[in-house]
Amino acid sequence: MNDMSLAVRSVLSKYVTFSGRASRAEFWWWFLAVLLLSLALGAIDGAVIAPLLGFDAFDENAGQPLSLIAGLVLLLPGISVSMRRLHDIGRSGWWLLLVLLPVIGALVLLFFYVQAGDPEANEYGEPSVLGAG
Repeated sequence: MNDMSLAVRSVLSKYVTFSGRASRAEFWWWFLAVLLLSLALGAIDGAVIAPLLGFDAFDENAGQPLSLIAGLVLLLPGISVSMRRLHDIGRSGWWLLLVLLPVIGALVLLFFYVQAGDPEANEYGEPSVLGAG
């Protein structure tokens, strides 16, 4: 859990920093933290917020206001850590535009995200201090 908190603090401290590098560990701990937060907020939205808004619990028409707010708040740090992760393997952040290609783009990005980072400095800077990767 300590690694996750370090990664989350690192990503949030670089909220809109699109330069530099993010290690594989930093990226995937961030991903896991956002996934867990999304699951928890989805449960709270369905079990608590929906009935407060006059809907049945987990009614699909109730919306998910907490999840929406969290998604908006975490959008920019998610893009920035993704870009810095691509920098870690020596690729430009423009590769993020692959996400616009259905299925294939996501698979290519997943392949990039699981690759080990450059162990030495590259054109985007020194390796991240949060771990090798």
